[in-house]
Amino acid sequence: MSKHRNNYEFLTSAPIPRVIGTLSVPTIISMLTSSLYSIADTYFVSQIDTQATAAVGIVFAVMAILQAVGFLFGHGSGNYISRCLGAKDRASATRMASTGFFWSLIVGIILGALGLLLLTPLSRSLGSTPTILPYTETYMSIILLGAPFQIGSMVLNNQLRFQGNAASAMYGTVSGTILNVLLDPLLILVLHMGVSGAAIATVAGHLCSFLLLLRMSYRGENIGIRFRHFRPSWKLAKQVVSGGTPSLTRQGLGSIATILLNVMAAPYGDAAIAAMSIVGRLSFVINSIIIGLGQGFQPLCGFSYGAKLYARVRQAYWFTVRIGTLFLILCAVLCSVFSEEIISCFRDDPDVISIGTLALRIQLLTIPLCAFIMHSNMLMQTLNMPLRANILASARRGLFFIPLILILPHFYGLLGVQMCQAVSDVLSFLLAVPIIYSVFRDMNTPQPAH
Repeated sequence: MSKHRNNYEFLTSAPIPRVIGTLSVPTIISMLTSSLYSIADTYFVSQIDTQATAAVGIVFAVMAILQAVGFLFGHGSGNYISRCLGAKDRASATRMASTGFFWSLIVGIILGALGLLLLTPLSRSLGSTPTILPYTETYMSIILLGAPFQIGSMVLNNQLRFQGNAASAMYGTVSGTILNVLLDPLLILVLHMGVSGAAIATVAGHLCSFLLLLRMSYRGENIGIRFRHFRPSWKLAKQVVSGGTPSLTRQGLGSIATILLNVMAAPYGDAAIAAMSIVGRLSFVINSIIIGLGQGFQPLCGFSYGAKLYARVRQAYWFTVRIGTLFLILCAVLCSVFSEEIISCFRDDPDVISIGTLALRIQLLTIPLCAFIMHSNMLMQTLNMPLRANILASARRGLFFIPLILILPHFYGLLGVQMCQAVSDVLSFLLAVPIIYSVFRDMNTPQPAH
C-alpha cells in the first residue's frame, strides 16, 4: 500500500520537471521502439524492390487502424484509471482495467477475421496498383492474424502508463521491438522470406510484448487483469468511449489520410507511393517522441485533475509544450540539412529520393507546431472533454488533411501531395489556439455550489 501511496504523492506534489522527466523518458523510449516496427520493416523490405517498399507503406494504414483501436481502449480505460486513482478509488480502476482489456481482445479478433475475409478488395481500396497488390496481400494477411496481440499489448501498455508505471510499460514494448528488429534481417535477407518475413517478425514482436505486459500487470501495485473483474456495463463503456474516442479519431483519420495519400500519389508512379511512405514513417518517428512526452504528462494531469490541483495541470501542460516545441525545432533544422541522405538510406532510387526529399523538407517547415497541437489534444482527452478533444484530434489528419489531399493535387499535381500535411498543420494550429484558451478559461471558472 505504501508504494501506491508514494506514487500518488509523487504525481500530485513532486516538482513538475522531475515528474514529467521520470514518466516521459520510458514512454518516449516505448514510442520510439514502437515506431521501429514500421521503420525496420520499411528498411529491410526496401532491399527487395520499390513495389515491396510501397506495399509495406500501404499496409501501414491497416496497422494504424489496429493501433487506433488499441488507443481507444488503452487511453479510454487508462484516462479513467488515472482519475480514479487520483481520487483514491482503486476499486473502480480495477474494474475498468479488466473491462477495457477483454473488450479490446474481442474487437481485435473480429477486425482480424473481417480483414482476412476481405483481403483482396481491401488491398485494392488502400491504393495497391497491380504490381504492388501481391506484396500487399501477403504482408497484410499475416499482420491481421496478429491483430488481437497488437491491440491487446497497446491497451496493457497504456493502462500501466496511466497508473504511473511507465517503466513497466517500456520494458514490455521494448522487448517486442528488439525481437522484431532481430528477426527482420534473419527472415528477409538470410532466409529470403521477403515481405512474409517482415510480417512474421512484426507479429512475433507484438506477441512478445503482449505476454510480457500481461505479466507486468500482476507485479507490485499494478492493477492485474482478471476475468472476474470484467464488467461489460454501459457506464464503463461510456467512459472508454469518452476517454478513448479522441485517440480513435486521431489514429483512424490518420489511417484514412494514409490511404488517400497513397491513392493520390499513385498516378505519379510506384516511386511516389514509396517516397511518401518513407516520409510518413520518418514523420511518425519524430512525432512519436512528442507523443511520448505528452504521455508522460498525462498521468500527472489525470491524478492532479482528480485531486483538483488545477494550477498544477496548467503549469505541467505549458512545460510539456515548451520542451516539445524546442525539440521539434531542432529536428526540423537537422533533418532539413540531411534530408536527401535520410531518404537515400531507405531506397537508392533517384525518383524516390527526389520526391521524398522535397516532401520531407516541406513537412519539416511546420512540424514545430505539432507539439502544441498534440499536447492540447492529450490535455483535453485526459480531462474528459470529449467534444473539444475530438475536434482537435481530427484536425491534422482528418478535418483539414482529407479535403486538402483531395483538392491540392488537382491544382499543384505531385507538389500538392507533398505539401498537404504542412498546410494541414498550420490550419490545425490556428484551430487549437482558441480551443486551448477555452479549456483553461473554463478550468479557472468557479463551479456553482450544489
